[in-house]
Amino acid sequence: MKTVSTGRATSAAGAKSAAEGLESTSTEVCLLASGSKGNAVYIASGGFAILLDAGLSGIALQRRMAAKGLDPSDLRAIVVSHEHADHINGVGVLSRRFNLPVYISRRTAAAAAGQLGKMAGLNHFRCGRDFDIGPFRLHPFSTSHDACDPAGFTISNGRHKIGLATDLGIATSMIKVHLRGCHLLIIEANHDPDMLIQGPYPWPLKQRIKGRLGHLSNPEAMELIESVFHRRLQHVVLAHLSQTNNTPRMVRQALCQKLHHLTSRVRFHVAGQDCGTDVIRLET
Repeated sequence: MKTVSTGRATSAAGAKSAAEGLESTSTEVCLLASGSKGNAVYIASGGFAILLDAGLSGIALQRRMAAKGLDPSDLRAIVVSHEHADHINGVGVLSRRFNLPVYISRRTAAAAAGQLGKMAGLNHFRCGRDFDIGPFRLHPFSTSHDACDPAGFTISNGRHKIGLATDLGIATSMIKVHLRGCHLLIIEANHDPDMLIQGPYPWPLKQRIKGRLGHLSNPEAMELIESVFHRRLQHVVLAHLSQTNNTPRMVRQALCQKLHHLTSRVRFHVAGQDCGTDVIRLET
């Protein structure tokens, strides 16, 4: 297996060629699954698709794609945010089955080596350095989570910018800078604070979840969204909901309480573990 360290995953000429003709293509985003049992985000432009994480089994992800009308043969790469099982369970299988290169940081690759197995190709990225995959330019940025080298991402194809920030205990000022100017945001709304404290988890786990290396609460998610809102923001997906300490109803209640002034200007979606989201198409 060849390993390639990357600041740029493709040449500038290749990126320019892949970006040509984007004016006539749409940008599609679909969360295939979101939560502690598995996460995967499908992003496509002009028939060129990537997966951000693949936390379900290979066959489950293929079934999810088929149910959404998405073609696995359009996939060109898998990008991994961190080594937790709910983000990498299907990475190795899909890589081998569809001959997909995997983009992952060195530290994450080392931590996940026993779970990933052989892969069709391996490319290392570094948080803070852009890299290209086909028409997409990705910028990975460090997040605060209990993993070796966890990353959030912004993804741009020259027309649209997508931001993903899940599995983070705190939204730092730098994360907010990275998420500015996005047309679509995928933001963690993991738990309702009262449900977490009153729920069945042992106290150390509760402390971990609400700590700086854990997960964002509903109010923290709303604060993050408001801090990066701009007039061209089209869609926001609230993601990675706890099935024990949150509900879609609680998320929407927090949304109405904190961001009611934005609901007529932005389309909000709540991603589920079992159903993800519909395919979201970004407009010009």
